[in-house]
Amino acid sequence: MTRSLFGTDGVRGRTNQHPMTAEVAMRLAAAAGRYFRRDQQEHRVVIGKDTRLSGYMIENALTAGFTSTGMNVFLLGPVPTPGVGFLTRSMRADVGVMISASHNPAEDNGIKFFGPDGFKLSDDAEAEIERIMEGEIALAQPQNIGRAKRIDDSGSRYVEYVKTTFPRQLRLDGLRIVVDCANGAAHRVAPAILWELGADVIPVGTSPNGLNINEKCGSTHPDMAAEKVRETRADIGLCLDGDADRLILIDEEGTKVDGDQIMGLIATRWAAEGRLAGNALVATVMSNLGLERHLQRQGIAMERTKVGDRYVVERMREGQFNLGGEQSGHIVMTDYATTGDGLVAALQVLAAMVESDRRASDLLRVFTPIPQVLHNVRFDKDAEPLTSDEVQQAIADGERALGDSGRLLVRKSGTEPLIRVMGEAEDQAKLHEVLDNIRTAVEHAR
Repeated sequence: MTRSLFGTDGVRGRTNQHPMTAEVAMRLAAAAGRYFRRDQQEHRVVIGKDTRLSGYMIENALTAGFTSTGMNVFLLGPVPTPGVGFLTRSMRADVGVMISASHNPAEDNGIKFFGPDGFKLSDDAEAEIERIMEGEIALAQPQNIGRAKRIDDSGSRYVEYVKTTFPRQLRLDGLRIVVDCANGAAHRVAPAILWELGADVIPVGTSPNGLNINEKCGSTHPDMAAEKVRETRADIGLCLDGDADRLILIDEEGTKVDGDQIMGLIATRWAAEGRLAGNALVATVMSNLGLERHLQRQGIAMERTKVGDRYVVERMREGQFNLGGEQSGHIVMTDYATTGDGLVAALQVLAAMVESDRRASDLLRVFTPIPQVLHNVRFDKDAEPLTSDEVQQAIADGERALGDSGRLLVRKSGTEPLIRVMGEAEDQAKLHEVLDNIRTAVEHAR
């Protein structure tokens, strides 16, 4: 079955424009409610959100849709995406929903679904929900309409769970930590977790107003955190995104550290401790070639998937691996969580700092990256640039030019109208020439 509404990470778009409207959200929830409510027993759904103004509208629409099909709704309020995955399982819900557009600006929003096991839905499940949406949705009888209840302590429940992933014998005493919460879902829980573990916490991006999520802060804009690290002489900076499922680090010198280095550190440590299942890391096609070569030297395999943490998780579950992620900072550790969790990943790094008594700049320079350049080329939403003969020819010419000394990846974003043109090569002049040719071809495609 094919999907047209769902992308690589749920349904996403500009608020009050299709598909991110109240009408679509309500019908989507009714279809999902019918998909998960297959008998007459009591069924429940948990709904979390980030701090976007539009979250109120989407939350109410989803509540109406789910209750119309007899589902009881538990409203979690602002909570990180991994918290929804955790609470879906903890509360024995049939489905979990996160209202968030992750690292996107405030005017966007999205809807992500989790199954009763806390994992994101498969492509087939999403396609079936779309099929139900297209038909007549069977609604509940008046006496069977669902109820809605707000859960006031969802954040506290998540805080306590995250702390259990940090070694019990360790504390963060003496560490000064900047944490940038992107004015998003973790603005309360992230500082609380670090403070309760003993750290001297310097919070930034913790004043959401509904419109400033990810605005010049968080994992996609780490400059503010880097400046704060230098200003306060902090030991490390943690940069989360709007729904806190990804992590970018700042070392004590103010240098950005991406997900590849974080995965390299955790994979190397877990392999040495005999904890790395299958002795392999699952990453995407975007991860740096330098990471792959480093792992090979350590005797650790690296498997690549399509871009999207859901595809990383699918491969992890198929191969029974326990570590995977993306260069962008999604770090998935299925021993602890069902999806990327920026705070759990941060605690793994902080535990390594405490145990090794090494500075972040030393610990997190795991490998030397191969020079990598990424261009995001915006296109008209009705166009299909990758089908253009000129674009295909530019890609073929670029692959020939780089040969075995580099790597080229051109793909369509699953969440925005962008063509992502990425290349890696030691010869940076040649790399820039290749990528500029492809970018020009995409810009002129119709």
